[in-house]
Amino acid sequence: MGVVNVTPDSFSDGGVFEDAAAAIAHGRRLIAEGASIVDVGGESTRPGADPVPQDEELRRVLPVVEGLADGARVSIDTMKLAVAEAAVAAGASYVNDVTAFRHDPEMAAFVADRGLDCCLMHMLGEPRTMQRDPRYDDVVDDVKAFLSERMEAAVRAGVPEERIQLDPGIGFGKTLEHNLELLRRLHELTDLGRPLVIGTSRKSFLGRITGRDVTERVHATVATCVLAFERGASVFRVHDVAAVADALKVTSATVAAWPTSPRTTTTT
Repeated sequence: MGVVNVTPDSFSDGGVFEDAAAAIAHGRRLIAEGASIVDVGGESTRPGADPVPQDEELRRVLPVVEGLADGARVSIDTMKLAVAEAAVAAGASYVNDVTAFRHDPEMAAFVADRGLDCCLMHMLGEPRTMQRDPRYDDVVDDVKAFLSERMEAAVRAGVPEERIQLDPGIGFGKTLEHNLELLRRLHELTDLGRPLVIGTSRKSFLGRITGRDVTERVHATVATCVLAFERGASVFRVHDVAAVADALKVTSATVAAWPTSPRTTTTT
């Protein structure tokens, strides 16, 4: 899943692709590099980000969705029902909602009615507040319980379970230690029975570990994606598609032979 941010303030590439033509060209590059989905977003969800008015979000994303939908599978990264509706009318077929349908509960019925795929993500609080002293009893157990509850709510609203993907929300209301614990124990979330989406790309916890600037975190991102794949993740939301795609091809070709891999180990 290649990231196409149409925002002036995203943490990694804010303002770079704010122009629709530049964003469309970037999305096409990501597809050429191996992205099977391009995720278009017009509202930054970085820590401390302010909400974006609906009309402004629509202005940012609709030309880009229209420009990419003809030759690619497009996801709309939004928590607003009206934005999702307009994006789907423009050609999107996947809704990536960082609030897991909590911000706008009618989103679930819309996804169900249109037969869309969706991603439900865990986030503690909201972008403006999520990094203010986040705490958990057990981060993996708490995230797992949340995702299970949100999936059940979506199914009750009519979304077929096979249309749902789940994201533990790395970096969304988590400390460095929380993020690493989620990556270490990611295989525990596979018990939920749905594809796991991982979004570690260029995030600040990688900078804290490596000391690298946001533009220099591709190698760290690749490492987390390989670890996540080995532990059961199957969708990777990234900025640097070519590097991650190549790493995952090599990992995919070898991981089944690893005797300690959760993908091959059985328990009795």
